[in-house]
Amino acid sequence: MTSSIEATTRAWEGLTIPTPGTYLLDAAHKRVGFVGRHMMVSKVRGDFADATATITITDDPLQSSVTATIQAASINTAQADRDGHLRSLEFLDVEQYPTLEFRSTGVKSREGNEFVLVGELTVKGVTRSVELAVEFEGVGRSPFGEDLFGFSASTEIDREDFGLTWNVALETGGVLVGRKVKIEIEGEAIRQS
Repeated sequence: MTSSIEATTRAWEGLTIPTPGTYLLDAAHKRVGFVGRHMMVSKVRGDFADATATITITDDPLQSSVTATIQAASINTAQADRDGHLRSLEFLDVEQYPTLEFRSTGVKSREGNEFVLVGELTVKGVTRSVELAVEFEGVGRSPFGEDLFGFSASTEIDREDFGLTWNVALETGGVLVGRKVKIEIEGEAIRQS
């Protein structure tokens, strides 16, 4: 007899993956984070508390797609003054640009459970192509009967490519805020259909 979890998963090139369907990012089991450089000597970590994503799994898994929306004002670095500055005109300008958006355009490559997902990231009204290194973490069923899968993803962007150019030169050389920002995403997605 086939269990109901087996009915919502399938074998594909050595992986157990979800059958086709629509999944939503689980708000309780996600982190949309980032890491930036401060004063050329340390890292500052933060995240966006309010983010949604829809993942559509297709018959050919390599044709699957992702759309995501992040509420810019939900940025949090655990330091109120810095968070306020990041929300201001000098950085994200959350009044004029309330969301950051991502839309996948394809899968570039795959090796084992690791994929390179290509998409368009829009920050502060500027759209650029990005490549996310995605690791498929596996499928499961929650104690509440929800079919889900886990994943992690990361990329690095140059914030100045998105018009985030504010900075201050340091007397000792270098700048207050680094240009490169690493994006780190962890999450579970729950089947909707």
